[in-house]
Amino acid sequence: MTLDIAQKEFEPSCVYVNTASIGLPPRRVVEALDAAVDVWRTGRAEAADYDQLVDRARRLFAGLVGVAPDRVAIGNQVSTFTGLVAAALPAGAHVLAAEEDFTSVLFPFLAHADRGVRVEAVPLDRLIDAIRPGVSLVAVSAVQSADGRLVPGGLDRLSSAAAAHGCLTYVDATQAVGWLPFDAARFDFVSCAAYKWLLSPRGTAFGVVRPERLAMLRPLHAGWYAGADPWTSIYGSPLRLAHDARRLDISPAWLSWAGTVPALELLGEVGIAAIHRHDLGLANALRARLGLSKGDSAIVRVATDTGLERLRAANVRASIRAGAVRLSFHVHNTESDVEAVARALGR
Repeated sequence: MTLDIAQKEFEPSCVYVNTASIGLPPRRVVEALDAAVDVWRTGRAEAADYDQLVDRARRLFAGLVGVAPDRVAIGNQVSTFTGLVAAALPAGAHVLAAEEDFTSVLFPFLAHADRGVRVEAVPLDRLIDAIRPGVSLVAVSAVQSADGRLVPGGLDRLSSAAAAHGCLTYVDATQAVGWLPFDAARFDFVSCAAYKWLLSPRGTAFGVVRPERLAMLRPLHAGWYAGADPWTSIYGSPLRLAHDARRLDISPAWLSWAGTVPALELLGEVGIAAIHRHDLGLANALRARLGLSKGDSAIVRVATDTGLERLRAANVRASIRAGAVRLSFHVHNTESDVEAVARALGR
């Protein structure tokens, strides 16, 4: 599918440059949700029928990030996966993180201070150089939520530096997967919420685990859906979990998954490489209009005191993060959106 065809699936009533906050659903997602609600409303819903949606979403996400489906767990948010990784660290572990990072990456590790887990937070631009012997794990977002910065030096350099020092890696890919080509196989642990760049309803998320690290993670949230066969795991002992990453699954919010499948299908049809060129091209076109340097992110940060008010007056939806206007471009955006934003900001 070409980008121009995909763009016809979106119906914003404004200039929407706020994907980094909430992804805009394509028409097929809304239709799928409407159909799912109708099935539920009319008493035709069967719990087991939703398994096909979850399995399809798992496979689609695995394809987007370059891993086998058996390495992917499903859940509802990033912090639950972060928490599993934090709980797996031994007492006294040394975690290296970016001090500016999103708290769903930081808080679960900080919560283990009573076990002697020490979180060393350094500026993002010093993160890779701070990896050294004695660091147990480095945790970072692939793209910073506040301003769109990518890890300086790149994720390849991060994974290489960690491997050289025997350091585990945890990457939150929520602000990356969907527009930035991302290879999850390079890291020990990856998490990703789907309601932003993956254009899905809130309530679906994914975790990726390197096979040799799976035994580290205690399935603290295990319920019937983490069973080897969920439908024979709904009553009684003994513990009988799946042997792959499904043992980390959290029982799915069914209707949210009904919307996630068509969203992932659309992104796969267009292709992440094409989306990356499109999103980055629009972001850099805006940077040029605003007199900013060319960047490598689909997220643009604009320091302005009254920018958000001017944008709202022009029917442009953006956000304020870390004291600046944050604008984010995705599949639905066009060059006319760049012009509208630039005009609203007086450029």
